[in-house]
Formats: sequence, structure tokens, C-alpha cells
Amino acid sequence: MAEHRRWLLVSLFLTKVLLLEASKILTIATMGGSHCRLMKHVSQILQDHGHNVTNLLHENVPFQDFKKEKTSYEVITWRPPEDQEKEFHSRVYLLVEELFNERFNHHTLVKMYKYFVDVCSHLLSRKDIMGSLRKKNFDLLFLDAAEPCVFLIAEKLEKQFVAFLPMQFSFMDFGLPSPLSYVPVYGSRLTDQMDFWGRVKNFLMFFDFSMKQRRILSHYDATIQEHFAEGSRPVLSDLLLKAELWFVNSDFAFEFARPLLPNTVYVGGLMDKPTRPIPQDLEDFISKFGDSGFVLVALGSLVTLHQTKELIKEMNSAFARLPQGVLWTVKEDHWPKDVRLAPNVKIMDWVPQNDLLAHPSIRLFVTHGGMNSIMEAIQQGVPIVGIPFCADQPENMIRIEVKKIGVSVQLETIKAETFALTLKEVIEDKRYKTAAMTARAIRRSHPLTPSQRLVGWIDHILQTGGGTHLKPHGFQQPWHVQYLLDVLLFLLGLTLATLWLLKKVLGLLLRTLCVARKEKKA
Repeated sequence: MAEHRRWLLVSLFLTKVLLLEASKILTIATMGGSHCRLMKHVSQILQDHGHNVTNLLHENVPFQDFKKEKTSYEVITWRPPEDQEKEFHSRVYLLVEELFNERFNHHTLVKMYKYFVDVCSHLLSRKDIMGSLRKKNFDLLFLDAAEPCVFLIAEKLEKQFVAFLPMQFSFMDFGLPSPLSYVPVYGSRLTDQMDFWGRVKNFLMFFDFSMKQRRILSHYDATIQEHFAEGSRPVLSDLLLKAELWFVNSDFAFEFARPLLPNTVYVGGLMDKPTRPIPQDLEDFISKFGDSGFVLVALGSLVTLHQTKELIKEMNSAFARLPQGVLWTVKEDHWPKDVRLAPNVKIMDWVPQNDLLAHPSIRLFVTHGGMNSIMEAIQQGVPIVGIPFCADQPENMIRIEVKKIGVSVQLETIKAETFALTLKEVIEDKRYKTAAMTARAIRRSHPLTPSQRLVGWIDHILQTGGGTHLKPHGFQQPWHVQYLLDVLLFLLGLTLATLWLLKKVLGLLLRTLCVARKEKKA
């Protein structure tokens, strides 16, 4: 009997495994650059775990700086017609230039999303692409939530989906409890330890951020009206709450502690991979500096393309004052001809960043503060000097400073002498290295790796038919019910009615007493 039961359990287990292997998952990231790189990595993780993965890829996206390579999962590519693609590209190049000149103000951000809306509208109108996706009858969609179009695609395909947030929580409201007394609003530049005026600022910033978010989402209204029939048009903000799970590209070693819901999972560090020996030419360069070690400078693909002559000149001069060697990602054809390269600096189009961060001779990482770069630095326990340019980068660097892992330098203030002093301070002050190693210990001490957490929760959703049991009923309540405004109004009304009744009763008693006194006197 026991043997029969054992075989029955084994059979059930194998059946589940076979069913999971047959699960068809569509991964979508409509933005380029690091978003596509990360989604490619997620696609491979899920494929290696036994799922049948298809990746929808916007081909030839501007600044999509990675090589085409063979994959074991299916890739469906799409691109607009040539004339429309040229128009899209010219728009985005102008916006990126404006982004770097005006430092990511809200006006530029709105224009960026208008561009994404137009690309989204084109994709939804592609009957060949949408029809092909519908025929595949996917079991689950995995969406990069940085651009709202992915939620409209999921709604159009009428499939369950999980969402992946490649940046901080505060960038998007998807229903998490966010007490304003210690959860900073996106753009506030505050920490979780706010004084009175900090809480005032955070409270006011909440309303400002909410209005800006509504304005951005409202740009998709025309696209929704065009591509969804009347009576079935979704509200974009409501679609965020439909996600079965939210995966967040962050970690307890980096993020401020805050309330989470059961359907919210940290998976920061998905790009982690085993380190490999670095190329011999880099090893030879590093060895020249002996115990002084080296500094790695990698400011991201976008920034690398738009480093100004003045910035390169000041940074190069600062690096020349260091005893360390410096490996710096600068494309050779972008290097100003009248600027002489410092003797301790080696410039390269591309560097094996993760392998260099794991090198025993590294002393400092100079970065733009992108989430993936920060996760790699924390994984290896490397102190950071950040030069944030845009998006979530300034907010990321605030957390790095609070954790004492490094310091942030404003782009406008970079001068050779002061920048060199900042670099030396972080290299020589052992407190930064100690804090980086503490964050490394937190990061590495999880019982499961980011990839294991990702596939484990995906399997859970597939096995249970969704994540309804992980989401609070509050997602289905109107806002006035969720925030107990109806209860407060009822209690206020009851209190006022009681006071009014009490006043009437007291008035009646006083009049009765007055009449009684008059009768006695008479």
C-alpha cells in the first residue's frame, strides 16, 4: 500500500512537471537598451527551466546596443515601415539630446511617453503580429512594466500576466501600501528617515507625482479608444492591479524597508552570472598598478554615446591624479582629438563589467547609477561613485549614499580637482568598502537566487491558475471605501447628529427647568 502511494505521488509530481514544461510564456519589453537585455536574460532563464518561451522584440530600437546571438527560445521581431521608423528614430534622438541638456524634467518625460504611445499604437494595429500572438494561445505573459503599452497588449490578448518592474517601487503605483511618513515619493530625493519638513515635502510631492502619472497615462486614452471596442475599453491604471505577480528588480541590500504585498517579489540581480577570467590585455594593464588596483568607469550605453567633450576632459584630468589604473568605457571615435589620454587610463568600447567587478584588484566603480549596474556592484561588494543622469538614477544613488556604499556626484559640478578628491575619499575611507561588503553579505545570504525566486513564483502561478489568493480584496474596492472615507463620513454624521440631539434635549430640559422655577415664584 505504501509502495502504491509512493508511486502515485511520483506520478502526480511527474504530471505536474510535464504540464509545467508545456507552459507557453510570452515575454515583452517594448523599450530598448538594458530593458531588452534583461528581458532576453529572463526569457533564457524561463526556457532553461523547461517552459516554452517566445520573446516579442522590437527590432532596431535606437540605442539597443547588444549583439544578435542564437537563443534556445523563439523570438518574434517587429519594426515599423521604413519611413515611419526613420521618423520614430529622429524623434527619439532629439528627445535623448533634450534629455541630457535639460536633465530629465517632466516636460521631456511627457514627450518621451508621447513617442512610446505612437509606437504602441502602431504595434497594436499590426494584425500580423497580434494575430500570430493570439494563435499561440499563451498560458502566461511576462511584461516589462516600464512602458504601459505592454498592459494593453495583455488586455488585447486576454491572457493572464505577471509584471516586471526594472526600477524602484516608487516609479509606479500598483497598489502597494505606501505610508508617506517613511516611504519616499518618486522624485522627492528623500530617504526613509524624514524630519517634519521632509514629511511635509513628501506629502505634497505625492499629489504632484499622482497628477503627473495621470497625465502620462492619459496620453494612451486615444490609443485605447482606437484599438478597443466601446464598452470594453480598459482603464490603464486598473490594468496594473490585474497583474498576478509583480517582480521588482531590487533587493533588501539596496532598497529601504517598506510594506509589501504577497504578490510582490524582489528579484534584483537577475543578470548575475558566474564570473570568468578577464582577457589577458586587461590583466596586463591592471597588473601594472600593483597593490593600488584599478577603477572601473562604465556610465551606461546612453551616457557613453553622449559624453560631452567638457565632461571627458574633466574626468580624464581627475583620473590622471589617481595612483590606480582606470578602465573606462568610451568609444574611441567619440574621444576628443585635442584631449590627451591620461597615462593610467585605458578606454574601451565595451568591458566585461561583471568580471571586472569581481576582480580582486578593483577599488572603485564609477557608474551612472542604473539598477543593473548597482546590483552587480553590490553582488561583488564594490564601493560606488555615481554620476546620475536621468530616470531612476538619482533616486538609486540616494539609497547608495544612505547605505554608505558610496557617494553621488552631480554632473554639472564635475571639475577635475574636486572629482579626484571624491574618488580618493571613497577609495581610501575603509567605511565605504565595509558598507559595500555588508550589502554584499545581505545580497548573497538569500536562501534562493533571484532566478530561483523568479521561476519558483512563476511555477506557483501556473500551478494555481493565477495569483488571486495573493492580492488583497482592496484592489476591488472603490478608493473611497479603501480609505474608509464612507466610514469617516458616517461617524462624522453620527457625531454631529448626536451633538444636535444632545443640544435639543439640553435645550428642552433648560426650558422645562425655567418654567418650573417661574411657577414656584408665582
